[in-house]
Amino acid sequence: MYRLFFLLTVLLLSCKQHPVVSGPEWVPSSVFYQIFPERFANGDSTNDPTRASLAGSYPHDTTNAWHISPWTSDWYKLQPWEKANGKGFAYNAQRRRYGGDLQGIINRLDYLQKLGINAIYLNPVFYSPSLHKYDAAAYHHIDPYFGPDPRADLKLFEKENPADPATWQWSSADKLFLKLLEQAHGRGMRVIIDGVFNHTGINFWAFRDVREKGADSPFASWYTIKRFDDPSTSRDEFDYQGWMNVRELPELKEDENGLIAPVAEHIFAVVRRWMDPNGDGDPSDGIDGWRLDVAEMVQHPFWKKFREEVKSLNPQAYITCEIFWEDWANNKLMDPGPWLQGDQFDGVMNYRWAAAMTRFFIDDSTRYNADEFAREIMRLDRSYAPETRYQLLNLMDSHDTDRLASNIVNPDLFYDKMVGLNDNPRYNVRRPNDGEWRKLRLIAMVQMTFPGPPMIYYGTEAGMWGADDPDERKPMVWPEMTYETETANISLTPRPADPVLFDSTLYNFYSRLIHLRLSQPALTRGSMKFVFSDREKDILAYKRILGMDEILVLINNSSSEQTVFLPEYDSRWQNLILGKPFVYINREGVRMAGKSAFILKKVSEDA
Repeated sequence: MYRLFFLLTVLLLSCKQHPVVSGPEWVPSSVFYQIFPERFANGDSTNDPTRASLAGSYPHDTTNAWHISPWTSDWYKLQPWEKANGKGFAYNAQRRRYGGDLQGIINRLDYLQKLGINAIYLNPVFYSPSLHKYDAAAYHHIDPYFGPDPRADLKLFEKENPADPATWQWSSADKLFLKLLEQAHGRGMRVIIDGVFNHTGINFWAFRDVREKGADSPFASWYTIKRFDDPSTSRDEFDYQGWMNVRELPELKEDENGLIAPVAEHIFAVVRRWMDPNGDGDPSDGIDGWRLDVAEMVQHPFWKKFREEVKSLNPQAYITCEIFWEDWANNKLMDPGPWLQGDQFDGVMNYRWAAAMTRFFIDDSTRYNADEFAREIMRLDRSYAPETRYQLLNLMDSHDTDRLASNIVNPDLFYDKMVGLNDNPRYNVRRPNDGEWRKLRLIAMVQMTFPGPPMIYYGTEAGMWGADDPDERKPMVWPEMTYETETANISLTPRPADPVLFDSTLYNFYSRLIHLRLSQPALTRGSMKFVFSDREKDILAYKRILGMDEILVLINNSSSEQTVFLPEYDSRWQNLILGKPFVYINREGVRMAGKSAFILKKVSEDA
């Protein structure tokens, strides 16, 4: 028999029928798309990175042969110049550049608009030597190799004093970024970008000055320098604190107020530059918000000041962040509640939600049953104000995890643990089978019907798969390109020959779900309550309610067909996926295929 969730309904959804939006009004009605710029689209081959542009990024090899990597090549296969250096895949993957750029993103805005996307999150776009750009050389310029004229931009940088915003100029890459904002805004899309303000790269202008001048540098206080170089010796004694002890990522200095005053002042100047580029007080030509990297590693007082600065420029700017691991060894994700008190961040990347979804929809031996999943969602929601859930980015994968499709292929690994070949050589890197794609579609239906804006990692909708870093950063699969079949393999698990192609059926499925979500205010702003569950049969149902509108999501999470009886058998329903009445005879129930869901809207008796 089905178990009614009376207590769950009361506790979980103390939410109002018309929830108060504590953050930006536009966020609950958004569907975000995360783009890793270097791997999304190469729109301009004339600006491709050069071997010299890699200087300052791991593995610090600018002498061995190097070329732009073929966009459509077999991922694990080493190219001739990679084989020649005698190094393996892990080494060469960090040297690879595929030439993704801003023009590529601009060229694909129509693709995103057709998909239904109305908000874009860009991984770092600031000047940086690495493929991932989390090692900034400057915050006040877009990477030259993302723009149309890298050589001219690099010369322009030499004319500035990076410590003095009055000398900052607009490079060709900067201007193209502003054009991207204009083009996106013209399509009704907002754009947020990554702010990496806990650390810089070793190429960062202030760190280079410290490296050169030692204790005499005016920026020596910006970093935790353990020892300066002694010029009287032949050794290099220069030592400093790196983020997680990574030498390529020197940490910015903090005191009891967070980032020290001169660093904070520089960052706030950067914030003003990108949020109101022409300085006229109208933020419409700037970015629409920030995603803040490793936010828990910067003290709260700084983020409170950061929020004041951002909201003074644009009260509707969105501030979200990465709050991830508390105790990696013991499978404990961090509670973001302390950062969601209304004085710091509007939302977070909702990794705890992703972990719960994984346990219920993907795992086998470690899985949640329907009751346990509902209780876990209830527990998570109690850690912040009810209205906050409408600001949390509900994602299943990102640039820091394995891809959703590969997560499904590899069940019973705790979310984001042992999901890459560096720490799990038996991780299965094959293409998902039909049953696994069915699980992905079910997860997408839940993601698009839960409170909180969904976020899609680039390529999920196209059928991409991959393990954790670097494999989740493969070049985007586009329909007009012909890709080499994946046969190369560095996993200890055998793989078949896997064709790589754009999955138009999956793309259309995502597009239909996204447009459905955005057409139903109850799905974006409505309250939620679990209606019933069956832990033995893996049946779960929840409602989204806004005013007189009620939408019922009915889930069969088992792998077998089930007969399901609706909790409100005397009601009339519309099948929103099929766009036609839902025929239901209570004494017979309804047959649901394994790993499937119905999205049903209650029809007024007057209709």
